[in-house]
Amino acid sequence: TTMQQSVLKCSIILALAMFLSACSTLTELRLDLADKVFGREPIDAPVELKDIRPTRNVVLNWSKQLGDTKRYDLKPAFEAGFVYAANAEGELSKFDVERGQQVWKVATEEVISGGVSTGGGLVLTGTSSGKVLAHNVKGELLWQAQVSSEVLSAPKYFEGIVVARSGDNKIYGLDAVDGTRKWIYERKVPALSLRSSAGVEIDSGAVYAGFSGGKMVAIRADNGKLLWDATVAIPKGVTEIERIADVTSNPVVAGPVVYAVAFQGRVAAVDRVNGKVLWNRDISSYAGMSYDNDKIYITHSIGSIYSLDYATGRTFWRQPDFLHRRLTKPLPSDNTIVVGDVEGYLHYLNVDDGKEVARIKLDDEPVMAVIEGNSSSQVVVTTRGGGLYVVTIGEEIRVTDAPTTKKQNKSYEQPDDELDLYNLENGASRAKKDKQEAEPASNQPDEEFSGDSSINE
Repeated sequence: TTMQQSVLKCSIILALAMFLSACSTLTELRLDLADKVFGREPIDAPVELKDIRPTRNVVLNWSKQLGDTKRYDLKPAFEAGFVYAANAEGELSKFDVERGQQVWKVATEEVISGGVSTGGGLVLTGTSSGKVLAHNVKGELLWQAQVSSEVLSAPKYFEGIVVARSGDNKIYGLDAVDGTRKWIYERKVPALSLRSSAGVEIDSGAVYAGFSGGKMVAIRADNGKLLWDATVAIPKGVTEIERIADVTSNPVVAGPVVYAVAFQGRVAAVDRVNGKVLWNRDISSYAGMSYDNDKIYITHSIGSIYSLDYATGRTFWRQPDFLHRRLTKPLPSDNTIVVGDVEGYLHYLNVDDGKEVARIKLDDEPVMAVIEGNSSSQVVVTTRGGGLYVVTIGEEIRVTDAPTTKKQNKSYEQPDDELDLYNLENGASRAKKDKQEAEPASNQPDEEFSGDSSINE
């Protein structure tokens, strides 16, 4: 209801007011705001996990300790049977994915802040000092290029161009041979925005990127010229904090459509040719989404996972059992959807109904990133504690072999889409919790989307 929305918005303002005055610069404010909402310590305690009866086997193939990640989202990369990963202390490593053997490790003498990507024979990383580093697959440094500020996402390669995004929302096109600058794209953004590791997605010569204020753009990879910009979400509210509606994850390309989702905003499907919004609906996400087999999978800002129809946005199912567990971007994996959480667990959900079919605890620190490994059933995982894990989901377990477990806690229901605000004040959180405990959890579609989907032109 409108009254509930007002209460939640007031809660956000009151909770943030205590630390806003302590921020001497806008950069510090952005860092504090992002850390308060998505930092190491959850503001609202994560819901206790329910015991499950697993129906799939999960195997930890091997694990390594990489080192300190600091406050950065250091996503690994996989290519041609090898895993490439880094720590914030500047060490870049290559591992054999089958045996877990380290092939090489190099010391860059930089603070690596942007994770790792591969392509065109390059291993690409970004640093906190605004450098883009290009090594070859033998670990030899080929070149380095300077951009305007820290690089918080892994640079990407496309047909002789390395595209890098800096923390001040500039996108650079660099020559893949020597790192010389070929073009730069920049746009004005709101004064207050979330610090995130959002990067770019490149497909068929176009670079797609989301920005603060709910915007997404398409630019040419060869010269950086703007093709179109689209509105994913419209900022709402009176204060700057209420009006944050940032696209904090990478867009997802699927055929003729590109999808994007904003925190405190909407998910939208956009025509890649002209930038026209085909449909949108109110779902807030910080971690992002993925596409597989005509379905969109989205991690909600406060813990639910959605399966949506790619053509209309209609809900197929919603899994509400992970409230405040700060889930990663969902990843399709062998007829399941896998997400990591704040307590170091990997959760595998059935693609058809969202029911949890397997679980494994990897670490005591939050899962940072989950990417596909050597097959559709294998994933590569990094954690905030510097852990690197390779995990494979196996065959189905016969029902008679599955352990019987006892439920330990009640289910928690996802708030209505119209209340897609992160709870930053314990009083509001308790009030919502009381309401949620009175409602049964369900993996069925939302009532408001059980028939025709809500489509906004």
